Amino acid sequence: MALIKSISGIRGTIGGEQGENLTPLDMVKFVSAYAKFIQNQRKKEKITIVIGRDARISGQLVSNIVCGTLQAMGADVIDLGLSTTPTTEMSVTKMKADGGIILTASHNPMQWNALKLLNYKGEFLNAKEGQKVLNLAKRKNIVYAPIDKIGSYQSYYQSIEDHVAAVLKLKLVDKKAIESADFSVAIDCVNSTGGIAIPMLLKALGVKKIHELYCEPSGIFPHNPEPLPEHLTDLANLVKTVKADVGFTVDPDVDRLAIINCDGTMFGEEYTLVSVSDYVLQNQKGNTVSNMSSTRALRDVTEKSGGSYAASAVGEVNVVALMKKTKAVIGGEGNGGVIYPKLHYGRDALVGIALFLTYLAKTKQTTLQLRASYPQYVISKNKIQLQPEMNVDDILSKMEQKHQHQPHSTIDGLKIEFANEWVHLRKSNTEPIIRIYAESKDEKTAHALAEKIIQEIKSLI
Repeated sequence: MALIKSISGIRGTIGGEQGENLTPLDMVKFVSAYAKFIQNQRKKEKITIVIGRDARISGQLVSNIVCGTLQAMGADVIDLGLSTTPTTEMSVTKMKADGGIILTASHNPMQWNALKLLNYKGEFLNAKEGQKVLNLAKRKNIVYAPIDKIGSYQSYYQSIEDHVAAVLKLKLVDKKAIESADFSVAIDCVNSTGGIAIPMLLKALGVKKIHELYCEPSGIFPHNPEPLPEHLTDLANLVKTVKADVGFTVDPDVDRLAIINCDGTMFGEEYTLVSVSDYVLQNQKGNTVSNMSSTRALRDVTEKSGGSYAASAVGEVNVVALMKKTKAVIGGEGNGGVIYPKLHYGRDALVGIALFLTYLAKTKQTTLQLRASYPQYVISKNKIQLQPEMNVDDILSKMEQKHQHQPHSTIDGLKIEFANEWVHLRKSNTEPIIRIYAESKDEKTAHALAEKIIQEIKSLI
């Protein structure tokens, strides 16, 4: 059981002791601090906050506590009910709200939940803002609203329809091309809110052959909800069985997209962003951004189109900040997170699907042919569980010293370059682990590099 307090939000397991898990008292403390922060930031007492949640079993319980706490702070609440992370982000600006909270632990198992905190732009709080919330949560003197100033509550359950409509209005989304292609599409929505959003999107795009797997938003995840190859065997088998042209899967809050080829093999989550960016760059010249743990294939595609590529620290807020700075036309993260600024500055599986299907329809290629057109890299993604006695900063410092003669960066953890391959070591913001990512020309070489680094770390521990 755990409670993780970071700039990424407040994430923890439901139940257990206060301060050690995400208990009702912990929720009240952090939501009160967030409301106070937004009141200070917006320089007004009467604020409006949008709430959305994924389909986790604990979602309604958490929502009740969060909404009640916000009202007690004098905030007006707009409750989207079952929604997605990108939908909630877009709703903040659409409704001219002062902030938003998404109730989701993303890819974590169903015993977890989290409070993901948004500003008035519908974007995640940056490091400085997040720290202010954590500092406020330590205070004992937060004042709640008197009876005549408690906040109002209203529900709005059409936000996913609004999101889908906004995607279809995008210039680079071509419904006629998708409809004409007559795609057969298989989907796995891990029994969360993707089961509402993805079929709705596909039907709106003109897809008639939709093969649904785990689309009941019950919150009972049928497999590990992180969209990794080892968790997607059911979808891969379905793609082959129904002879689908493509398979799509999303995580519980629908901000990550993984793609299955027509033969049941993985398109590669790193190549979700690469392929969508390739399509966008062919129609709009410009720059791209991804994080330091993402494949260099995006750099290759960007430079081929005449644009410039830049790498940010890991974390959506860091990617967005660099995208704005470099005026990137598209960006995201190699975990299947596509950020398309013409819609909004947030990872969004819906816009990823719409752009990918448009590109597939226009090129008249199979997913296998499209994937084969990109530079071949493989990332080996590994992790080491942290123990209380481990000093991560000390470990990374010693690793930097050990590889001081190699090109390296300490912008986010430690990234070391080795000719045509690299390794990135960093402490996770969302789990008690050190992530070790290594990229090379093939799976065997990437795994070997990762294992070499893991053994070096273990020897230091």
